[in-house]
Amino acid sequence: MDMLWSGWGDPDKAAPLPDSVIGLLRDLLGVTPRENEPAQLDGIAVPQSPLADDTLRALAECLGDGAYVRTDAESRIRHTRGKSTPDLLRIRAGEVDDIPAAVLLPGSHDEVLAVLRVCAEHGVAAVPFGGGTSVVGGLAPELKRCFVALDLRRLDGLLALDEVSRTATLQPGLRAPQAEALLNERGFTLGHFPQSYEWASIGGFAAARSSGQASAGYGRFDEMVLGLTVATPEGTWEAGRAPRSAAGPDLRQLILGSEGALGVITSVTVRIRPLPTTRIYEGWRFASFEAGAAALRTLAQDGPQPTVLRLSDETETFIGLAQPDKIGSSDAPAAAGCMAIAGFEGTAEDTADRRARARKVLLGCGGEYVGEEPGDRWAHGRYNAPYLRDALLDAGAFAETLETAGFWSALPALYDAVRQALTATLTEGGTPPLVMCHISHVYENGASLYFTVVSAQGDDPVAHWAPAKRAANDAILASGGTISHHHGVGTDHRDWYTEEIGPVGVRILQAVKAEIDPAGVLNPGVLIPVR
Repeated sequence: MDMLWSGWGDPDKAAPLPDSVIGLLRDLLGVTPRENEPAQLDGIAVPQSPLADDTLRALAECLGDGAYVRTDAESRIRHTRGKSTPDLLRIRAGEVDDIPAAVLLPGSHDEVLAVLRVCAEHGVAAVPFGGGTSVVGGLAPELKRCFVALDLRRLDGLLALDEVSRTATLQPGLRAPQAEALLNERGFTLGHFPQSYEWASIGGFAAARSSGQASAGYGRFDEMVLGLTVATPEGTWEAGRAPRSAAGPDLRQLILGSEGALGVITSVTVRIRPLPTTRIYEGWRFASFEAGAAALRTLAQDGPQPTVLRLSDETETFIGLAQPDKIGSSDAPAAAGCMAIAGFEGTAEDTADRRARARKVLLGCGGEYVGEEPGDRWAHGRYNAPYLRDALLDAGAFAETLETAGFWSALPALYDAVRQALTATLTEGGTPPLVMCHISHVYENGASLYFTVVSAQGDDPVAHWAPAKRAANDAILASGGTISHHHGVGTDHRDWYTEEIGPVGVRILQAVKAEIDPAGVLNPGVLIPVR
């Protein structure tokens, strides 16, 4: 099943906001329903594909069947941009100025290679497309020439599973639930469960350096990757042949996070873990965000490490995003403070031991144990936030997220700076916001901050968000944070990423791209400026 073209996920799971939430939005933020109706799929005016007939024939020959080259309006609309709030607002308004000229569905590594060679020969850009969940402009290259979306859904197999080494080789078009089901059948798990889990793909996880909600126990996706196969216009690129190596720089790291700008990932070898027999999630309340962050830091640095560890600030806890299923309900949490969720997965014996030791640490840090019910509610609603975002848009509100990461010592100033930048800019623009935040991933040396922003839409919602996003990005870099912890760079973060890595870093990436993509057809303008 395809994702909803004008929103997130499964249309059957979308639900309107309760009246209580609509009233809260009206009273707190001045949100009022908008009168304009979203465009209908069959009512969007789509320009004819600009691909020349000889180019279309050459592409069809690469794929062995003309059915795998699609130029119909619906296929192209469904591959236009990603799922950020500006992306959705524009597609709902029928704006398709950056629609792909065609959608290609290769079925093998060799077919991807052949397509890239044709694209280079004919000057057509190629944008890899997995689950379509990018929220940073990763699927909308900045160029005036036409481009094709390279949909990898047919590359959806489990190629190998080594039970002795505990590794699996997966194709990039596998969606996360499919990959997890295939591994579960053999008694293993990948352990990667980001909020985009239900729709994102294995190739997308690698291309964007994804981080899942169980990262405290399983690690980030880039930490799971042991090897990659990549198709480029210049040929095949293989990286990684052992668990660790001192044979020069690790070229896997050039591919991970490259967002299709340096090649198309066609297989990923990852480490896997035994499927846990026990999963327990529990809630803890802290008097303040500062106190809760100190508790999380203690666990991250000194252990024991839970599998899931996250903390909502006071505003997010009060609104109920710490427990998504309670939003708008009569039993929504009303107590002051900050809600933390700790999850433990593994064998029954190991889970009980780590849980008991973690409880001593959290109690010693001033935490109040509030039982498993908050944890169970979080686990049940862990993938629902994008649906809530869509419902907010339907109700006339603007809702968007952004994230960063920093060292523990820098985290308080980073938290304050981003909140102040968002609040000041949107208030000045006439739409005072509600800014919420949680710590979603922890490390020995630091943590990530994930912000959710809700405001009235204003007269031009996309234009009203742009200065706020710029101000937040400026605040992140000025406060020592990274421009992205797990959403990637795309085009939205590119200018700040180039500042983060500096001019020498930019030239290094441009030099690599020039060698493997001399015609500049791989997702141009994404990640690094076009040279």
